[in-house]
Amino acid sequence: MNLNELVNRNKEYTKHGNVANYIPELSKANPNCLGVAVAKCGESVIAAGDSNIKFTIQSISKPLILIMALLDYGEEIVFSKVGKEPTGDSFNSIRRLETINEFTKPYNPMINAGAIAISSLIKGKSNNEKIERILNFIRKLSNNNDIKINMDVYLSEKRTGNKNRAMAYFLKDIGILEGDVEEILDLYFMHCSIEADIIDLANIARVLACAGKDPLTNEVIIPRRIVQIVNTLMTTCGMYDESGEFAVNVGLPSKSGVGGGIMTVVPGKMGIAVYAPALDKKGNSVAGVKLLEDISNEYNLSIY
Repeated sequence: MNLNELVNRNKEYTKHGNVANYIPELSKANPNCLGVAVAKCGESVIAAGDSNIKFTIQSISKPLILIMALLDYGEEIVFSKVGKEPTGDSFNSIRRLETINEFTKPYNPMINAGAIAISSLIKGKSNNEKIERILNFIRKLSNNNDIKINMDVYLSEKRTGNKNRAMAYFLKDIGILEGDVEEILDLYFMHCSIEADIIDLANIARVLACAGKDPLTNEVIIPRRIVQIVNTLMTTCGMYDESGEFAVNVGLPSKSGVGGGIMTVVPGKMGIAVYAPALDKKGNSVAGVKLLEDISNEYNLSIY
């Protein structure tokens, strides 16, 4: 089957799940959308379905700011603030921060608490400088200089992000966060509200698939060791508490976001991105996951 046929076959799954509504602006998404983009190493991007719809990347920003923190500070400092283990809990859970006495840091960078800790490590004299650095990095990876923040979603997240606020103040209390908590949260809300489409995300995933190299110039944008770390953490933690099942059924490093996107890496071959905003109870795109299962099986892409 080609991509169009696979999209059509999985369109029925857009009727399952619900768009995110805990961030009010996200509830405006059309739940019937489904699209996929594939960016092979050394080839042009191909797409099918609803490929040009802009949406906020939400938690798909987490591996990207992790890359920046690793570039800025190195592994020792970054992983003194956050762990490398899956939690088995939901992405916005605060429970394990309080109940594991000897583990006084978030379990991994792909959950909200971990990403807030990583946000505190982004270099810059001000939040304006930090978010501009993040935007420029994502623009380079996506080969799209028009990447920007959706201000309506950002303000909506800022108004309603009380659980994230609670996590951040807890992290401050146990010494993980340094600096002003509200500024760190503001940066977190901003990078979650960055807007893109699946072609942009497929381009980003392709850099991770091609060992950190820009496929157009062959420039090394991300060192191979950092690519290895990020791809591994996306495999073990990138689909929240559904990561194990996803690894069995799809078998590829991936990161989902509650905006409905999933960014997937096929090491050495291609980047894939899907969009379908109706989510399951774990916060992952229902039709997007099903479509990725079909693509992985159809083209024998699983890394296992």
